[in-house]
Amino acid sequence: MLSIQRLTQILTDIWEYIAADNLEAADRVIEEIYTAIKSLVSFPRQGHRRSELTSRPVRFLSVREYVIAYAAEEKSIVVLAVLDGRRNPRLIAALLREREEQP
Repeated sequence: MLSIQRLTQILTDIWEYIAADNLEAADRVIEEIYTAIKSLVSFPRQGHRRSELTSRPVRFLSVREYVIAYAAEEKSIVVLAVLDGRRNPRLIAALLREREEQP
């Protein structure tokens, strides 16, 4: 699970990377990611499962080239990662395993 501070840092890193080329695009992408995360509260099953990446009940929601990995718990959403979806699937699977092992 990502802490609010870690999620904020990841989104800041994404924003800075995009903003190096286009500030408006950076703002749009981050707003779309925030909107997608908020929408998960009302529609937690909107993402899809990727059994080739994890056997855990993790869902994935794409926002442009980014992927939000999350677990839909009974009364909450737990964001596990926000990743560049263009990454090698094996790397994504390794990153998810690493996050699952963290307390």
